[in-house]
Amino acid sequence: MQAGPAERPLVIGHRGAPGYRPEHTEASYRLAFALGVDAVEPDLVATRDGVLVLRHENEISGTTDVASRPEFASRRTTREVDGKALTGWFTEDFTWAELSTLRATERLGGVRQHSATFDGRYPIIRFRDLLTLLDAASDDSGRDIRLVAEFKHATHFAGLGLPLDELFAAELTAGGWGRGDGRLISESFEPTLLQRLRDRGIAGTKVLLVEDRGAPWDLVAAAGGTDGRARTYDSFVTEEGLLGLAGAVDGVSVGKSRLVGGPGSSTDVAAAGRRAANGAPLQGSELVDAAHAAGLAVYTWTLRPENRFLAQPNRRGTARAAWGDWLGEFTRIIETGLDGIFLDHPDLGIEARRVAAGG
Repeated sequence: MQAGPAERPLVIGHRGAPGYRPEHTEASYRLAFALGVDAVEPDLVATRDGVLVLRHENEISGTTDVASRPEFASRRTTREVDGKALTGWFTEDFTWAELSTLRATERLGGVRQHSATFDGRYPIIRFRDLLTLLDAASDDSGRDIRLVAEFKHATHFAGLGLPLDELFAAELTAGGWGRGDGRLISESFEPTLLQRLRDRGIAGTKVLLVEDRGAPWDLVAAAGGTDGRARTYDSFVTEEGLLGLAGAVDGVSVGKSRLVGGPGSSTDVAAAGRRAANGAPLQGSELVDAAHAAGLAVYTWTLRPENRFLAQPNRRGTARAAWGDWLGEFTRIIETGLDGIFLDHPDLGIEARRVAAGG
């Protein structure tokens, strides 16, 4: 199948529908499909035996019951991942057969107590399992549901002899996707990983993820591990930086604070002109417009309704888990004219898109 035209922005189920079910589980993805997503986004990490599994991070104590499993107590260790020392349990220290015995837990249990009631009910799944689910959901719904594959810690895994691009190509072929098609969007915080996918002939859209601060770890590592010598994320979202990305990638995906950031970020025309003239990072609709002028699509992450995650003006009350003015924030973001939004509650994105369109 080829991806047909869709409404804009694409509503992308961020790890399925984790506002309602623990992320990256079959239940979370099935619910996302039922809620009408245009696409779903898995995070890809690797096992010791080269199987791609779906987890937010390669350290899995926050999203599985591994810490309570005595048979794996000895696997707890400290690893350096992207220049930071982390202690816990890591996918690269397990085979898939071992990981398949674990059960998923809600990562944000303090905020999402409803989702946490499903802790321990669902196993974690592989990328190949999601491909099967996605193909079946597309067939059942009669529409092409897209796949947004995020590659986590590619440089780290390559250093362990587990190159994510190579494993991904093999999984696509085994799953009947060949080298991919118009349904496939690949994204990474590391630009060299996107280039390796292109070199392998992986089809579809390539998107550079842009953090709010710092620099891509692959560039930091290439510069000898010193942040100050590597190109920063900010430099990619200046007017010049976006023009320079054209041809190397097909889009950028930014944290939502770049779109609903400081005062005047999307409405102060004079401030926008000064930022562009000074080579400063662009914000709001000026970022979206400049990216589109460079031929790049724009996505943003992650739209969530709870006060904890909303910009201050959209919070209601003091309870962090209470829902604030999510509709106001989501529609403001959509009105920048961007191409895709990542959400934990996909149905809210569909509603916000309807409202923003005047529905």
